[in-house]
Amino acid sequence: MAEDLKKAYRSMVEEDFPPRVEIAFDWGEQRQALRYEKVTWEVEGEVKGLRYGENPGQPAALYRLADGNLQIGQVRCVEPGRGLVCDARLHQFGKHPGKINLTDADNALNILRYLTERPACVIMKHNNPCGAAVADSQVEAYVRADKADRIAAFGGCIALNRPVDKACAEEISARYAEVVVAPGFEPGAVEILARRKNLRIMEIGRMDRLAEMAASRFVDFKSLIDGGLVLQLSYVPEARSPEALKLAECTHEGKQYRIAREPTEAEMADMLFGWVVEAGVTSNSVLYVKDGVTVGIGTGEQDRVGVAEIARDKAYRKLADRICFERHAIPLSQLEDADTRAAIDAEVKAARGGIDGAVMVSDAFFPFRDGVDVGLREGVKAVIQPGGSLNDHQAIEACNESGASMVFTGQRSFKH
Repeated sequence: MAEDLKKAYRSMVEEDFPPRVEIAFDWGEQRQALRYEKVTWEVEGEVKGLRYGENPGQPAALYRLADGNLQIGQVRCVEPGRGLVCDARLHQFGKHPGKINLTDADNALNILRYLTERPACVIMKHNNPCGAAVADSQVEAYVRADKADRIAAFGGCIALNRPVDKACAEEISARYAEVVVAPGFEPGAVEILARRKNLRIMEIGRMDRLAEMAASRFVDFKSLIDGGLVLQLSYVPEARSPEALKLAECTHEGKQYRIAREPTEAEMADMLFGWVVEAGVTSNSVLYVKDGVTVGIGTGEQDRVGVAEIARDKAYRKLADRICFERHAIPLSQLEDADTRAAIDAEVKAARGGIDGAVMVSDAFFPFRDGVDVGLREGVKAVIQPGGSLNDHQAIEACNESGASMVFTGQRSFKH
């Protein structure tokens, strides 16, 4: 049975998707069309499309926007000729990309397009970031993102916004990853990465377009089980500067509530960083961010207090594993010495999982104060959230009681 399952992952099904696709939008007197062409690569002498879809045996195809344009209301969508993932150059062939590899790379770029001013790294797993960081060098950004959740980063997609040098390549090749995405690779870097024979090395040569595309939108298609379509314009976070944020305040039953403390410069930087990372996280979600790196990421939970607790619990577990691995070269799960484990647990508890002094990020408002209280009890010093709840006054009072600052973005950041 085990060998049959392994064989299933190696198997591919030939796809019969057409070489070109056209989607027409008809307003009666006006007709606009988007024309796509299928993306293929030459792999060891054969022309190949996507390896497979979300699962082996699930045919899939990738199409690039080749011609046409679309304007919906006042929004003009992304034009042809601005390809990123669709125009990626593959440097090595052991396995070529499947659908999950590409969607992970795409969502990483969705985050990185807002993080162009400093070296940044996002490590994706199942279309969610497991670690994200900014730093003064690309290798430092990668190491920080990896250490944020070393366990989840295993087999993930590493996306970088600066060319990979040999030092960064050495760090990456020391771990197992599925994909590396970068705007370029300095001499010798690809050879180092190629030690991992099945690592997909994807060069996106025009990643300088990311800054240009920070506010670009596209038509997002969702297919329904009956063949129907839901169309929406893609989401763009508007709160990307201090001026776009509003110090939390509201009126409740005739009484004015206002946050007592403005955020510090460091807190503001972490709030803005966390808010754009949030744009790539499945909802409901809560993040904890500190010093330009994610500390705990809670994703896809049905209630807000629950996801705040999940992000907290993950922060504790990941910090304990990181300490164990750095000091004893083994995962925490393999640590058998009870005294050593107790010492690590005590250290993590004292640091509150690394959340002490962190920023709390929520993709939607807190319906009650219990969600924000989860972070405040761990030492959170600033909160960024959309605001707009009938009980915003509760969250404001909770922050004021703890001496924490809080800002509103005025915009929800759901992603499904």
